Amino acid sequence: MSKHRFSGLLAPVITPFQNDLQPDAQRLLRHCQWLLSQNAGLAVFGTNSEANSLSVDEKIALLDALVAGGIPPQRLMPGTGSCALPDAIRLTRHAATLGCGGTLMLPPFYYKGVSDEGLFAFYSDVIEGVGDTDLQIYLYHIPPVSQVPLSITLIERLLSRYPATIAGIKDSSGDWNNTRALNSQGWEDFRVFCGSESFLLRNMQAGGAGCISATANVNPAPIHALYAHFQDADAGERQTALDQVRLIFQKYPMIAALKAATADCSGDVNWFRVRPPLVSLTPDQLAGLRADLKAAHFTMPGLESV
Repeated sequence: MSKHRFSGLLAPVITPFQNDLQPDAQRLLRHCQWLLSQNAGLAVFGTNSEANSLSVDEKIALLDALVAGGIPPQRLMPGTGSCALPDAIRLTRHAATLGCGGTLMLPPFYYKGVSDEGLFAFYSDVIEGVGDTDLQIYLYHIPPVSQVPLSITLIERLLSRYPATIAGIKDSSGDWNNTRALNSQGWEDFRVFCGSESFLLRNMQAGGAGCISATANVNPAPIHALYAHFQDADAGERQTALDQVRLIFQKYPMIAALKAATADCSGDVNWFRVRPPLVSLTPDQLAGLRADLKAAHFTMPGLESV
């Protein structure tokens, strides 16, 4: 595994499916190529990738296809968390073997109310089980979905034990005070990513590393531009423009809306598919999304040519 640490913008890449609902590796490859061309890294198998609707074997096959297709593995931060410890070890080890730049790791989330001791044991067992001194793990804190928070006390303990391995965190709590607290700990080279570009300017001003955001799938270049120019005089205006696009997508079921926009902007109707239990937008929702995006003059430049 490459031992650089991520910064900037990463997309939890939406996963295309074929008509039989099998993952479509070639469409995924093309979307990843477009995202790279827009200065976005690739957090494949994130929440908006429908990761927990994919099997470990499917994820391994997709990772292999991306690397074989020319995606630089150091630009990949695949989600490798799992409720089952052996699955987390297997997928994390495979990502490390491919040379991925890091892995994004959910806590085991089925059992609620678990202790920090149990969570420490899980992450420790993954790290020891993979056994790669170059492994870089980015913790994934998303309590609104997982209902299993990652406390600052737990992170401190993991960093004390594995300072070269615990590289950062994606904070999808939606709580700016938590993101600010993470930035204020003074942990050496610990990368704090906000989980929405709505917090990007504040995160950068607080010393954060960037963001890993669902809407990076569809609006990557403007988000990256704010990251790159957060100290410029027009940064507040850039943030306002990003918020307007984000609010449009948040009005609808997010994953289905991201796929619908991608389908429309690429001219490829295969992007509309989601894997159950998710469902595509209703006709009324789709009409509303299209009207909102048209009013915002929204485009995905260059997507149709990839």
